[in-house]
Amino acid sequence: QVQLVESGGDLVQTVGSLRLSCAASGSIFRGNVMAWYRQAPGKQRELVASDTSGGFTNYVDSVKGRFIISRDNAKNTVYLQMNGLKPEDTAVYYCYYAASALVYWGQGTQVTVSS
Repeated sequence: QVQLVESGGDLVQTVGSLRLSCAASGSIFRGNVMAWYRQAPGKQRELVASDTSGGFTNYVDSVKGRFIISRDNAKNTVYLQMNGLKPEDTAVYYCYYAASALVYWGQGTQVTVSS
């Protein structure tokens, strides 16, 4: 079992910044993928950014150049630095962990960007 605890969601104005954190605990495998997804009201959940334990990152086009995903393997924590926030970034952001064919999700943290 893996537990994911997210933090950092907040209300922020357009072009502001936030940093989300997701701490993983439990049976952590060294070879894993950690990622951030988001779901806006009335929309499907979408992948925002992913980071493999090998250091490969991937971003959805709409956040490239604004968001940065990073991890601290010693702390089993993944971060999402969000800069230049836009109202369309408003969503619940979910942490995702996958390893050995198992997938875990965090409870979600709300990010609201006001115009």
